[in-house]
Amino acid sequence: MQLRYSFRLYPNGPQRSLLARAFGCARVVYNDALRAREAARAAREAFPKTGELSKLLITEAKKTTERAWLGEVSAVVLQQSLRDLDTAYRNFFDGLKGKRPRMGAPRFKSRKDQRQAVRFTANARWKITAGGDLSLPKIGDVRVKWSRNLPSVPSTVTVIKDAAGRYFASFVVETEPTTLPETEQVVGIDLGLGHFAVLSDGTKIDAPRFLRRAEKRLKRAQQSLSRKAKGSNNWDKARVKVARAHTRVADARREFHHQLSTRIVRDNQAVAVEDLAVKGLARTRLAKSVHDAGWSAFVSMLEYKAAKHGRTFHRIGRFEPTSQVCSDCGIKDGPKPLHFRVWECGACGTVLDRDINAAVNVAKVAGLAVSACGAQVSRASVPAQRCEAGTHRDGQTTVVGIPAL
Repeated sequence: MQLRYSFRLYPNGPQRSLLARAFGCARVVYNDALRAREAARAAREAFPKTGELSKLLITEAKKTTERAWLGEVSAVVLQQSLRDLDTAYRNFFDGLKGKRPRMGAPRFKSRKDQRQAVRFTANARWKITAGGDLSLPKIGDVRVKWSRNLPSVPSTVTVIKDAAGRYFASFVVETEPTTLPETEQVVGIDLGLGHFAVLSDGTKIDAPRFLRRAEKRLKRAQQSLSRKAKGSNNWDKARVKVARAHTRVADARREFHHQLSTRIVRDNQAVAVEDLAVKGLARTRLAKSVHDAGWSAFVSMLEYKAAKHGRTFHRIGRFEPTSQVCSDCGIKDGPKPLHFRVWECGACGTVLDRDINAAVNVAKVAGLAVSACGAQVSRASVPAQRCEAGTHRDGQTTVVGIPAL
């Protein structure tokens, strides 16, 4: 399987200038190719192929005075920019055909975009030096902060500059699954806002609410940005401060997702999660809390880590009535308002915790054998019957009960 490993880069001043030039050249080639294809579409002509665009927009353009500066960067970066446009069009048309989720048509890139990226393949002859630096063609040896070893030789490297002005090297590597020791434990997970995750064994993980906790700091940074003249040097410095504040929130959330997903996959042989309608929930008044939780990123981590370590991952349908079914007797008791956190089953009298009961049902729908004891808060007291049937030795039926007063 293919995995992506990212490491922090620390280019010096001249290297930052060369990277900015590479970002700009790749952006220009991308926009030129998009403009050529849109012109062909407007004229109802066939799209020019990538080979034709490469010859026209790169090889021939370098010979002109207006585009001579394209020769100052690696040609591989420009070729990969054309391939990125091909991928964007392919994804767009596949979305129209229903082969993948719908997405918008390719758009022109702006030099004001806060995120910039260029990709180097093996043809560019980039390498990792003996000293641990990343050697990039026409840029030089860039210092890398290695946090771990790469499991295999990477095929490509993408250099990324984010909105906070940080640089990263993203490697794509082929890895073999590393199977963890088998365990008998399985788990169902119910995701929510009050608790980020509730497990079928009764464990409740509190929602960290990283964005909510950082709102005051973000508000001050945004107010400072609003007072600056747009486009000025002070405005750009304030913009970077806002971006760094948001970056700290995103990094903390990602670290929380990684730690929790790793622990769950390590401790359980099978994991079941409900497929949530995140896009729909993000259009409600709970949008900020939904985005702050980051359910989709967490479920994606669970899925790829389960595949990597030989675990089983189940995703059940979002329309399963996991909060309406008693996990003890299986009777559907109907929908309940959200403020009903504990409810009593009308059939068996079991008092159930809403979230734990839902997590148990998620596991059961996925076919996992879990115990419902974690969902049970207590068994409601059932009044004794006024009378009960008994049998004498001679076979006559009698009624034994409380005498009438």
